[in-house]
Amino acid sequence: MGPRPDGGAPSFAAPSARAAHPTHHVPRGGFRNPWPGAALRGAGAMLRWGLDRAVHGVPKDPPRDHFIRAQPALLPAGHEGLAVTWIGHAAVLLQIAGSNLLMDPMFGERASPVGFAGPRRWVPPGIAIDALPDVHVILLSHNHYDHLDAGSVRALARRFPAAEWLVPLGLVPLARSLGVGRITERDWWERHGTGPLEITATPAQHFSSRTPVDRNQTLWCGWTISGGGRRVFFAGDTAYHPAFGEIGRRLGPFDLQLLPIGAYQPRWLMRPVHMDPEEAVRAFRDAGDGSDPGGVMVPVHWGTFKLTDEPMDEPPRRVRAAWDAARLPAERLWLLRHGETRRASG
Repeated sequence: MGPRPDGGAPSFAAPSARAAHPTHHVPRGGFRNPWPGAALRGAGAMLRWGLDRAVHGVPKDPPRDHFIRAQPALLPAGHEGLAVTWIGHAAVLLQIAGSNLLMDPMFGERASPVGFAGPRRWVPPGIAIDALPDVHVILLSHNHYDHLDAGSVRALARRFPAAEWLVPLGLVPLARSLGVGRITERDWWERHGTGPLEITATPAQHFSSRTPVDRNQTLWCGWTISGGGRRVFFAGDTAYHPAFGEIGRRLGPFDLQLLPIGAYQPRWLMRPVHMDPEEAVRAFRDAGDGSDPGGVMVPVHWGTFKLTDEPMDEPPRRVRAAWDAARLPAERLWLLRHGETRRASG
């Protein structure tokens, strides 16, 4: 990887003083969602879900060739503009202030710990790893397999050995075991400076696990990125929660909000961990601190892996309907195709 876009050495902000027991920390170790109604469903709920599916079935999906890919149109190296390219699922290439960032870079064929089972990719990545531009920063939101893919991390660590990785608390050992060199962990609200950017970890409502015995031992988060007079909010993988407004007040206003809209059915099971499209539009407005917050919403976390019961093509239809119902300008909802690049004006 080449030098920083601003020609200088990266700066590293020290962590803020951490409270002895923040509300999202479990005193004996691990993490939790601090808000009422955020408790996860237990094993019995998963059994009920399986029985419901066996008895009632699930809605029909479109054919696997339904989603049309686009050709990326990336900003040239050193360009000071703002652009976003959807790779697929929650994976995004963000170009801001002359820097290239990857969020939750999942390039694998399956969202699974094994290669022979688990949700299989519907659409190839919008950009192949070998076709990526020089990547300066990589952000991970949590450790689930559809967001933290071991093969993808290893390949990126080899291709971009000087890239800086930012992760939530507890993920450093796993990332190092996958070959990552430069890595920093952050708690909610902690900031980090690198080159021309300031990056902050933000609250999210979700959970973590990669095995049956490590539930919630590492943290989950979203991220905000600011640089060159622009601000971006990547919510990570999250349910709707009360902190969106605080994120906007403390770290906004945002030019772009990358918000998840998929993996939400059945609602009685998924509500504590995933927003539905209507909640995503509500979160967009909350983080903008107003009925029309300005900026652009980019829906992510849909159309790539079949994780839950809603049809694969339902999330974009519902988010557009919710957007229209909120009387928000149509041109500020960017429903991207896999591989599509959009550039922010100004």
